[in-house]
Amino acid sequence: MDMIGIILAAAVVGGAGILIGIFLGVFGEKFKVEINEREVSIREQLPGNNCGGCGYAGCDGLAAAIEKGEAAVDACPVGGKAVGDAIGKIMGVDASASVRKTAFVKCAGDCDKAVQAYEYYGNETCGTMEFLPNKGDKGCTYGCLGYGACVDACPFDAIHIENGIAVVDKNACKACGKCVAACPRHLIELVPYDAKYLVRCSSKDKGKEVKKQCEVGCIACHLCEKNCPVGAVTVTDQIAHIDTETCISCGACANKCPAGIITGKN
Repeated sequence: MDMIGIILAAAVVGGAGILIGIFLGVFGEKFKVEINEREVSIREQLPGNNCGGCGYAGCDGLAAAIEKGEAAVDACPVGGKAVGDAIGKIMGVDASASVRKTAFVKCAGDCDKAVQAYEYYGNETCGTMEFLPNKGDKGCTYGCLGYGACVDACPFDAIHIENGIAVVDKNACKACGKCVAACPRHLIELVPYDAKYLVRCSSKDKGKEVKKQCEVGCIACHLCEKNCPVGAVTVTDQIAHIDTETCISCGACANKCPAGIITGKN
């Protein structure tokens, strides 16, 4: 009788094991996650810093975005050209066709050139300034506040406050765009690294008012627009803008600008 009990117990346990095994097999097959071999290959090329400088949630997120065609093959700011080339081969595209970019601050109104509206003592952040009288202690309500929201956001130490305005180190910048998102006045944009002529101003005030607040503000005189031989310069809302794709770097706009704010130097 004891032997029969042992056999029955063994049979029950064995049967249960078989049923559980079958269940797990069916469940695993039904809900298994398909492995994307190309995505895995891309992930293997990424450095693994998970810095977020690419704008995605770490290297896994970037690998998935690249594989789906949602991100450029050279989107990793840490890996640079070498990683971009390697991923380009996996994706079957030429990474060299991508244009290197850098952050550009559209303001030249440092402490020597911009008027200070009042002395401020308190929480010194760019976000705080937006809620103060005149939207900050500088006379120009469009210019760089100089309290470093962009500096805090940059994971590559590529941007610093110098004499009251943000200045980008083009060589250190990886064009991750974090400073662009951090600036409450939207003064920073990503431009081609080799762009020679850009407008260092964002004021939309009329010329007379601009000159009251800053020595180097755009006065919307249209001279840059009129003298550009290829139509790359336009003046809209009292501010000049240069289309870097159309610009031939002839320098005509910079030579005619009376405020001297058209330059490729950040």
